[in-house]
Amino acid sequence: MIFRFFLFILLPIAIHGQTIIVNQHTKSMDILPYCKVYIDKSQSLSLNDIKEHHDSFKENNKSLLGYGFSPDFNVWIKFTVYNESEKLVEKILEYDNALTSSVTFYDEIKNHKIEDGLFYISSERKTINPVFKVELKPKETKIFYIKASSYITTLIVKLNIWERDSFFKKEVKHQLILGLFFGAMFILAIYNLFIYFFTKDVSYLFYFMYLFGVIFHNLMYVGLSYIYILKADWIFYILQYSAIMVAIPTISLGLFTKYFLQTKQYQLVDLLLNLLLFLIPISIVVFMYFEIYSGIKNIFSVIMAIYLIVITIYAALKNNRQAYFILLGWSILLISFFLMFLSSSGVYQIKNQLPYLVEIGFILEAIIFSIALADRIKQLQKEKNEADRQLIIQQQNETDRLEVQVAEKTKDLKLALDGKSVLLKELNHRVKNNLQMIVSLLRLQQDEVDDEKIQELFLTMQNRVNSMSHLHELLYRQDNIAYLNPFEYFDDLIDKVRFSYETDVEIDLFIKTELKVEDGIYCGLILNELVTNSIKYAFDGRGKIVVSLLKEKNENVFVVSDNGKGYEPNHLRESLGLTLVNTLAKEQLRGKINMETHDGVTVEIRWKNSGE
Repeated sequence: MIFRFFLFILLPIAIHGQTIIVNQHTKSMDILPYCKVYIDKSQSLSLNDIKEHHDSFKENNKSLLGYGFSPDFNVWIKFTVYNESEKLVEKILEYDNALTSSVTFYDEIKNHKIEDGLFYISSERKTINPVFKVELKPKETKIFYIKASSYITTLIVKLNIWERDSFFKKEVKHQLILGLFFGAMFILAIYNLFIYFFTKDVSYLFYFMYLFGVIFHNLMYVGLSYIYILKADWIFYILQYSAIMVAIPTISLGLFTKYFLQTKQYQLVDLLLNLLLFLIPISIVVFMYFEIYSGIKNIFSVIMAIYLIVITIYAALKNNRQAYFILLGWSILLISFFLMFLSSSGVYQIKNQLPYLVEIGFILEAIIFSIALADRIKQLQKEKNEADRQLIIQQQNETDRLEVQVAEKTKDLKLALDGKSVLLKELNHRVKNNLQMIVSLLRLQQDEVDDEKIQELFLTMQNRVNSMSHLHELLYRQDNIAYLNPFEYFDDLIDKVRFSYETDVEIDLFIKTELKVEDGIYCGLILNELVTNSIKYAFDGRGKIVVSLLKEKNENVFVVSDNGKGYEPNHLRESLGLTLVNTLAKEQLRGKINMETHDGVTVEIRWKNSGE
């Protein structure tokens, strides 16, 4: 008695001959092995016609019937269900294939039919597969019929009976898993698209295109797109171009491989890959134009998938680092493609054993490819760092080489400059000696003359030559020959003039800036003339001369003043010395000169440094 009770709970479904026995405890059952099957090659038989051919139905013991691409016949399935309980039983019959074009359910007793399938999806249906309500009264036996036909996709038949709550729990779980799968694929696709935007590496763009192709194809394959995305009117047109849905991810994958593994370095391999990339779209156009069987349309896509494995193995043998990473991904992808091909052809349904193997395969493949792409970035960064390091070494070597050259050139230039400095000093020394010789000759000539006016003239000439001679003597003694010390130059020059005239006139110097040598020559001549004029003409006895040199902004200001008696303006036109001063200031220094003769004489000269 206890044994019979547990048998009733654990095995509520019993098969008596070909009759399917159910009760309120029946959760789920695969009923196809207990159905009879009839092939209608005329595609014209009605339900009444089928009843007349009841002897032509054949027994079936398979859980799944796959007929491949079968547009030329209809498949009729007949099954009997008995409700052994004392209560009304309501079950859900699931036709477990979302891609069958037309599925018609017949209730013999109620004498009505329900049409569903890929081309008859109603807006109210929210299940992936077609489902029908099976209702049996207590102790009632019913015969049901299913007519299935497929015009574009492969014809695969699988039937399950479910308890209502169990079915919807299964359906929610199934759609949730598929949603997670497509969500993960979408995130990976967007991730690779953003990497493309940042790196401009077309490998990521082609991988993004491949992932979106896979997402769209799988949405069609598993049936989600038909109930949530596509309108019913679109389905027929989209499925007519199913070969394109396979070709797009295949071509994207081929282009990804081409650029990711850089197959140009393998000329023959790259040539064959380019040939396949060319043949796939051409073959699809030709096959679709001549309405060739859809399985043949994908032949080059299948060849491409296999060839990509071959390329990866070859690249791995050539020590291509990226090939090691993606070889596993290609293997998973090839297995997934092969299982999908077998499933769509009706040869083998892997989902009976592992319902989500294909989805898991795609996820693993996408993750592995993303890791390979990330590793590619790492390797590129490593190569960049190595290139930067080599560049730094090269730059350092070049810098060292240039430093050696610069040092050698600097040494040579210094030697040349030192030589030129010595020569220039020697030249200044010789010029100074020659000028001194001229002064000596002038003195000798002065001693031969008794006329005081002529002697005065010779003395003036001596002082003028002395001013130039003293400048060359300073240049000979100092290292920097571009500038001179005006105080030393002017002080020595004034001493020479005072000595020449044996005067005790007080002369003060206020020097606040340097002078360029070329300006110093003219300033020395000007100072000699002005101090000589003051000593000779400005004073009857003691007096004072003030000499200043300073810089105001970008101008040199040279002032020579005395507190003597001054002179008449007409004297300027008669004085050779003052004419010389005026000429030197304006023509040589390119400056401005201002002379004041009230309360003594003040001469102010302003000019910019030569070259400014």
